[in-house]
Amino acid sequence: MRIFLSIITSPLTRRLLPLFIATGLIIGFWGSLLRTFGIGIALLILAAAILIWAIWQRRFSLFSHWWNRWLGAIAFAATLLGLFAFFNPDWWISGGIFQEDVSLKEVSLGGNWGGAIIGSQSLVGVMRIIALAVIGMALVAPRFSWRLLRSGAKKIIPALQQLIHWGKRLILWLVEFYSQHPVHQLLLSWIRKRRRAPAISQRVSPPQPKVKPSPETKEVKITPREAPQGTSAPLPSPFPGSWQLPSINLLDESSEIVLSQAEVEKRARLIEEALTSYGVEAKVVQINVGPTVTQFGVEPGWDRKYKEVKEKDRSGNLKVRVEEVSRTRVKVERITSLQNDLALALAASSIRIEAPVPGKSIVGVEVPNSAMRLVSLREVMESNAFQKLSSKSKLALALGKGTASEIVVGDLAKMPHLLIAGATGSGKTICLNSIIASLLMNNTPEELQFIMIDPKRVELIAFKGVPHLMTPVITEKEKAVEVLKWGSQEMENRYRRLASIGAHNIEAYNKSSKAEKQMPYLIFTIDELADLMMTKEEVEPLLCRLAQMGRAVGIHLVVATQRPSVDVVTGLIKANFPTRISFAVASQVDSRTILDCVGAERLLGRGDMLYLTPEIAKPKRLQGCLGSPEEIERLVSFWGNQSQAQQAEAFAYTDKEDTLLEQARHLAREHKQISAAFLQRQLRIGYPRAARLMQLLQEEGIGEDEISRP
Repeated sequence: MRIFLSIITSPLTRRLLPLFIATGLIIGFWGSLLRTFGIGIALLILAAAILIWAIWQRRFSLFSHWWNRWLGAIAFAATLLGLFAFFNPDWWISGGIFQEDVSLKEVSLGGNWGGAIIGSQSLVGVMRIIALAVIGMALVAPRFSWRLLRSGAKKIIPALQQLIHWGKRLILWLVEFYSQHPVHQLLLSWIRKRRRAPAISQRVSPPQPKVKPSPETKEVKITPREAPQGTSAPLPSPFPGSWQLPSINLLDESSEIVLSQAEVEKRARLIEEALTSYGVEAKVVQINVGPTVTQFGVEPGWDRKYKEVKEKDRSGNLKVRVEEVSRTRVKVERITSLQNDLALALAASSIRIEAPVPGKSIVGVEVPNSAMRLVSLREVMESNAFQKLSSKSKLALALGKGTASEIVVGDLAKMPHLLIAGATGSGKTICLNSIIASLLMNNTPEELQFIMIDPKRVELIAFKGVPHLMTPVITEKEKAVEVLKWGSQEMENRYRRLASIGAHNIEAYNKSSKAEKQMPYLIFTIDELADLMMTKEEVEPLLCRLAQMGRAVGIHLVVATQRPSVDVVTGLIKANFPTRISFAVASQVDSRTILDCVGAERLLGRGDMLYLTPEIAKPKRLQGCLGSPEEIERLVSFWGNQSQAQQAEAFAYTDKEDTLLEQARHLAREHKQISAAFLQRQLRIGYPRAARLMQLLQEEGIGEDEISRP
């Protein structure tokens, strides 16, 4: 008995006791365990063996230190049970122990637990097994799993972004395709044609006698793009019909040029060191990288005053210490006076200092970038700012990007007129083309009309053939004066139409149900004002009158000049053109003439400009949009092809006699010989008007012998 007790209480027996207990349980409950775990019972036996070995070696710390690996092993064991559950003993071995084991045959090789893990032999079960495997991997090797997850995310996220991008482009393409090919409108037009066909075929017009027109009243038929020869004749409206706006795909996409961060930080350190070397304490607190220049926000430091204080220590020795007495902010003038010195330190051609930056307590130092990035017209028109403005206003303009790469747009209806100036080659004409292109992209000929005056004969000719033109591009000064006079009369006629229905502006008129037809916007575009100002006594009053009163009736002016001198940009013109754009000019005098401040003489050219509006106190620096000649050509071709597809008939109107024409006839009959100068003196009119009357008399054939020809 003692021997039996000693054997039982011996350390070896205590160590082997868990093995005996585990073996007895496995043998006693073999059937139930096999039905529960299937062939995964081998995993259970392996786990029991590892547990007994840990108890035998007294290594209980394995469970506390490697707890994550134990949990990962459990997850992997569950994964194996799920995999075994997909197989049945009939599929595994025919005629073996699994075929004879009925309990295992009823479930699967994974047992009941394996079936519970997968749920059903479907895609859901596979996803559960994959999830358990991923969890096990994350528990067993967390660092490796994290690195794998990060590397996979770096590859997956760009792929998802590319997929989303192509999806957006596909949706936009579908929308544009439907807008260009509206099925419902084509179907409705086909139904209307079928309904109108019988009525047209039954209508027979009676024959009209041929009547020779008398010289008193003359019928003139012109197309919408022909110019009127007299100021009394109304200009025709564009073709009626269904117009489609051009797609944004007609414009080119922009190319990205990224400035290195190291170069930007190096320039910031150079600015701080240069200011410190000249005794100005300052710190760069903000950096705005733009397409053309980088603006460094410099915060002025302090001017400190010190005094020496002499004291004696306990041993009687004299000591001197420095004590700060007062400090004041560094004056802005001290920073602006170092403009050329900063340009020398940065090795820049020229820099511009904005002191201070509006709305911020910093001084802006604008340094040219080593690589200039062009701003495309499409990039600005696709921005949220332009889309939001174009949804509210028909006259949204794409202007460019600011020094912080922010999109800048404008509303011509609020400007309400725009004056552009700049030296030759600075980007003035390209800006004018971009403004016209942005208006053509968002307006049909029924909504907006142009009158273009180009004395240089080479710039605005590119828009020849656009149906928005009320008259071909005018290149002669005499015709330009006549058209400006017609514009003044048209403005008065529009005011009468507004007064007839009680509307106070063009927006209220177009929304009113009393209006007979929509009143389109009318944009006068002049590419070179200096040539027209040679006849200053006629052009300046006409421009000022249109600028003063044309806003309410939808008449706006966009005027450009390459000579911003005081005899061209007079004080009266500046007062009526509050919104101005200045490109690079030759001197400070020209900058003050156009902007009333200096700064434009330091611009870089190639679209670098200063934009001044009544809403801002100081001009804002922008990089203007680039409307390439290829883009303009595609846009003009789009509208030209669409105007030919309209198949519109020519408009006819009666040329009403001028009140002065009858007086000219009497003078031609009473005198043997007359001339334009004679009519100018007798009728007290200008020479262009007198020359026009002479031309009408010659066309009527009245007293050709009496008319003196120069």
